[in-house]
Amino acid sequence: MASHDQSLDLTYATHDGVALAGDLYVPAGNGPFPALVAVHGGGWIQGARSQFQYWGPHLAERGIALFSISYRFASKDKKTYPQAVQDVMAAVQFVRGEAASLKIDPNRIGLFGASAGAHLSALAALAGNETPFKGGYPQDKHASVSSAVKALVGVYGVYDLYAMWQSYMIGSPRGNNIEQFLGTTPMENRRIYFDASPINYATVANNKLAVYLSVGTEDDLVDRTEQTDAFLLALKQANFFVRTCIVQGSGHYWASDPIDEPGSYPAVLAPRLVRFLAEKL
Repeated sequence: MASHDQSLDLTYATHDGVALAGDLYVPAGNGPFPALVAVHGGGWIQGARSQFQYWGPHLAERGIALFSISYRFASKDKKTYPQAVQDVMAAVQFVRGEAASLKIDPNRIGLFGASAGAHLSALAALAGNETPFKGGYPQDKHASVSSAVKALVGVYGVYDLYAMWQSYMIGSPRGNNIEQFLGTTPMENRRIYFDASPINYATVANNKLAVYLSVGTEDDLVDRTEQTDAFLLALKQANFFVRTCIVQGSGHYWASDPIDEPGSYPAVLAPRLVRFLAEKL
């Protein structure tokens, strides 16, 4: 018998006519259990919530629920800022609003994002009460429920969008995902690049949030120095409780690998993350 329960394809909100769904993994037993809302990567334009198919059972078997969500993607003719962030916030509100029926503790909810998902998670966690994110979908069933979280877990995340825009210009000048996501260039609107960057919300006022950051030493897509290291420094300066797991030899795209695979990079992160969550979630 499985030591966890799972409910696939749960609709957590409908935004602008788009039904948004997630897969829920819950520990066996009565609960209530702490929970992570998980947000996959894919450069804001692609990806799938199945990226957390190994994390869901792994964490549930260790007493932590996980709700892995889909959100809306940007394309050349459609920006999704701030809508994708609002999708993530709605997922937190859904988990908190339905906590009793889902066997989840409404006071112990965190966010777990990878790559672009870490960017969206960090904005939802740090800037959810700010314009333009707050109150975007007043018709949501749980619109009046808090979207605040206790913990943020970011794996090879993007925390400074202008720096990432520059990296895209060097590495893939024919298609800049950041421009698609924000719907503009920094030459036209630098302010939006500032407002959409989690590093700019690493302030003393926000430091009740516990943060865990993981990144590989050989990341060839998201520059560790410009992103994770810079975000880490800003968080420390603002007196956040922040811990890191630096994964030796790993590049990008490893968070979705099987955790029990020999030599698996997620296997380096998993026990350390569980200990952090036991303390802070």
